[in-house]
Amino acid sequence: MLEFLVDLLKKQYGEEIANQILQGYFVKRKTTFRVNTIKSNTQRIEAELKRLGIVYKNPAWSGEAFILENANEKELQELDIYKNGEIYLQSLSSMLPALVLNPKKSTDILDMTAAPGGKTTQLAAITQNEAHITACEMNHIRAERLKYNLEKQGASSVYLMEMDSRKMDDFFAFDYILLDSPCSGSGTLNGENPNIEKFFTMQLIEKSTKMQFDLLKKALKILKSGHEMVYSTCSILELENEEIVKKILALENAEIVPIEFSRKGIFATTSSKIKRDFMRVPK
Repeated sequence: MLEFLVDLLKKQYGEEIANQILQGYFVKRKTTFRVNTIKSNTQRIEAELKRLGIVYKNPAWSGEAFILENANEKELQELDIYKNGEIYLQSLSSMLPALVLNPKKSTDILDMTAAPGGKTTQLAAITQNEAHITACEMNHIRAERLKYNLEKQGASSVYLMEMDSRKMDDFFAFDYILLDSPCSGSGTLNGENPNIEKFFTMQLIEKSTKMQFDLLKKALKILKSGHEMVYSTCSILELENEEIVKKILALENAEIVPIEFSRKGIFATTSSKIKRDFMRVPK
């Protein structure tokens, strides 16, 4: 494993936890998905899985999230419930930011870095297509993928903007903002990837932190006073999480507020990190 990453993890977490994280990079991950409640419901999906002999379990914090015990992603993609957009392949941790944000109907929502659309379509499902969602993606190929997923999932309440959200005009104003920021991906590395040394570098982390800071700074300019946003990454490094938030709090009129998520006790460690990244602009 990369020496500089090992050093960062040991410095941040201590040797015992760092070793557990490093071992986790080599663990085979189970296929997970969530029900798209715009098109289907949990009861129908459960019945279909049972009919097909697919064994599953639901995490304690969500009846709409599924963990498959005897089927993989490729097999799931062959099913009608996948082809019809009744389910969306998504990691469990990726489902948390939208649940924590918990936006309401008839509000203006911004997803700042939306592709490929997992969290965007989840926001549409949470609000049952009765909110005004703006989804930004600056890369054309990724934007096309986002458009495809929005249509497949029936997320008709989403307006797609193919642009860098850092360049949005400051006259925009949103009730909720989800900033699932581009990052190094240190929390999702596959230790068996032979090319890991080519793409995961200290330069990538440094590039990511600059973008994260700029995105968060823009987000707070276009977030309505007294309203809330979620900042999240799939990195487990303080450099891309706590330190970014700490820097922005020193410059902007914002504060960290508790997460209103009744099931957060299931994620004691994760929630404490997200809590430090959950922000609102004071009235």
